[in-house]
Order: sequence, then structure tokens, then C-alpha cells
Amino acid sequence: MAKKKIRIEWHKAATKHFDELLEYLYYESEQAASLVGNAILDEIEKFAAYPTAQSLDRFKKNNDGNFRACIVYSYRISYYVDENTICILRIRHTSREPLEH
Repeated sequence: MAKKKIRIEWHKAATKHFDELLEYLYYESEQAASLVGNAILDEIEKFAAYPTAQSLDRFKKNNDGNFRACIVYSYRISYYVDENTICILRIRHTSREPLEH
């Protein structure tokens, strides 16, 4: 029996963060925007196959184990995972003050 693939959803704020980082990088370098953007999307696609492979989100208060995070090219991707869905919550540069949530 094949393993059910988990659906990936994006929180509205995460979509906005991603668009803003791509726009910022694009003005610096089209190549950088493409490289970083594709690396982030590739990593997020891996979440569907291995949803709990990333570390627990250390900035989530009272984390029940469903909040996880990873870093790609100095961008921290925070997400929530349950048995059917992964929700991308935010994407922030690691130099920014971390948000506890």
C-alpha cells in the first residue's frame, strides 16, 4: 500500500514573506532570486515525504511536536504538520529578530 502524500498549504503571511524576499533578491541579482527561491521550494517539497525530519521549532511556545523549522540560505522556514497537511507559516531571514509564537 502506497504512503499517502501530505498536502502542502501556505499561510497567507508565508506567501507574502516569500514574495517579498524574492522581490528583494531580484533587485540585487536575478540569479540569486532564482537560486534561493528554488532552493526554498525544493526544501518545502521534501516536507511532504519527510514531514518530521526537520527540527522542532524552538521559538514555538508549548510546542506539541507539530511545529517544525529549517533554514535554507539564511531563511528560516516555519511550518505546522499534522497527519494530512503541512502548513507553511512563515519565512524570515535569520538576521531578523526571531518571533516567538
